[in-house]
Amino acid sequence: MRTLRQVLTVFVMSLAVLLLGATPLLAKCAHLKLKVAPKEAYVFVDGIPVGPGSGVIWADPGEHTLAVYNYGYKPYSAKFTAESGKTTSLSVTLEQITGTTPGPWGRIELKGAAGGAVLLNGTTPDYLVGDVGETEGGKRRLLVPSGDYQLTVLGCCSGTIYSGPITVGEGQATIIPLANPGGKTSGDFAAGKTLGALPRFQAAGAAVTIAVAKPTAQMSAASSTIDCGASTQLTWSATDAPKVEISGIGPVAASGQQSVQPSQTTDYKLTATGPGGIVTNDTTVNVNSTIQGSLSVEPTQVRFHKVGDRVDEQGSATLTWNAPAASSATLDPLGSVSPSGTRTLQITPTKSDVGPVDETLTYTLHATNACGGSDTKTASVHIVGSIESGREAQAEILAAKLPGNSVYFATNLPTKRRPENGLESSQEQVLQQLADTFKQYNSLLPDAHLILEGRADRRGSVKWNMDLSQRRADRVKSFLVSQGVTGGNVETKAFGKSEQMDAATVKQLLEQIPNLSDQDRQKVRRRLPIFVLANNRRVDIVLSTTGKRSTQFYPYTAQDLKKLLK
Repeated sequence: MRTLRQVLTVFVMSLAVLLLGATPLLAKCAHLKLKVAPKEAYVFVDGIPVGPGSGVIWADPGEHTLAVYNYGYKPYSAKFTAESGKTTSLSVTLEQITGTTPGPWGRIELKGAAGGAVLLNGTTPDYLVGDVGETEGGKRRLLVPSGDYQLTVLGCCSGTIYSGPITVGEGQATIIPLANPGGKTSGDFAAGKTLGALPRFQAAGAAVTIAVAKPTAQMSAASSTIDCGASTQLTWSATDAPKVEISGIGPVAASGQQSVQPSQTTDYKLTATGPGGIVTNDTTVNVNSTIQGSLSVEPTQVRFHKVGDRVDEQGSATLTWNAPAASSATLDPLGSVSPSGTRTLQITPTKSDVGPVDETLTYTLHATNACGGSDTKTASVHIVGSIESGREAQAEILAAKLPGNSVYFATNLPTKRRPENGLESSQEQVLQQLADTFKQYNSLLPDAHLILEGRADRRGSVKWNMDLSQRRADRVKSFLVSQGVTGGNVETKAFGKSEQMDAATVKQLLEQIPNLSDQDRQKVRRRLPIFVLANNRRVDIVLSTTGKRSTQFYPYTAQDLKKLLK
């Protein structure tokens, strides 16, 4: 068994002083009596290489970290407390890693004092492959896959002995004299091509073979193509690699899974670094940045009506939009919105002046995502209607009441001798209402006028009835003028006995008259010929601005009905 007699100073003691045997200082040290298996295992205290094999470690009192490594074995690491003037015994047995690692092989031979820690591709104990004495040649050999390496040799408690790149070829040996690194040479190692698979560590007597395994690395994605905003699961595994990294993620465990959500097509590269080399494996996640948006409006046409400051008709419309692959969205002219939603709006035209409304409002959805995708959709609603001043609205209300009901006369009235007669009281009431309403209407629309159409029943000559119908129209006009209606806004026409209303029409109108009892309707039907004549003795009234004609409802329930029927 190789004996390790090194003194490790962790805090204030100088290694040089200890090696000179300063007894007062040594008396303050603590001792760790360490036994390791396999006997070639290398010891580190607080990350500092102490040396290979069992022995006694001197250390300052306090807590320290002990690590034991041997390539091909699982490492050991634990805290221990060193007590002043006391010796602590500890036995560490490492667990061997089973299996073999395949060839072919190259060889590294280091010429120098035994005990230095040999590391490949790293400077921490995880990259230890042995000590210098295990690589010196002959039956003590360090075998590696062909390739490029960064070699580091650390002296026991004395820092770096050698550091630099080396290239090892298949079936070749690279020989480095540590005292003169510039004298590096290469030689044949023909056995390296035929050795085949070997255990990572073999020791039998003075013979030691260290076969360094090349790392492996595998990685895959659960989905190779995802939509923007979606995620996928990376799964990876690596062996014989103290250092494992994934681009864009950083250092990771030797194996594992992680969810990723790339915003663009990304190639994830797994890099496994170990004493046996550096290997990579990658997988690409393609990101679909396309946005398939939609925007609709219902209904597509609404009405708007405003009178003065009062809106008495205003339609609404519901916007519905959806952009599932978007991360942000705006809906002009509303502003920022969620990528999907609905909103009901009261539709108002941009027009504000008096006149007809005929506008199209267009809404535009702009959707984007973090992956660079974008989409634009539009939808429109048509607004029809009008904006009126208060004056026009009042005129419209009055026009709805005009021109009222037709005016009826008794037989042969008015006469030539007494043209101012002929209007019964019930008919004067009709005309009084007409006059009051028309005067208000006329003040709003000065060009409006009434057209009075005089008519007579079928009895008598054509000339007689033409004159009679004219007198009736004139009588109605004179009454309206007497009530304040401007004569220039009243026009008269005579139709005589032309365009007679027949019995069928009278019966049809009879059924349309509201608030007339069935008994009254029966009376009319029994005396229908008389009422047909009475229905034709009238003056119809037409409003010029709308063309609307007076209602031809005979006053069957008037108190002066008998006079009208004479």
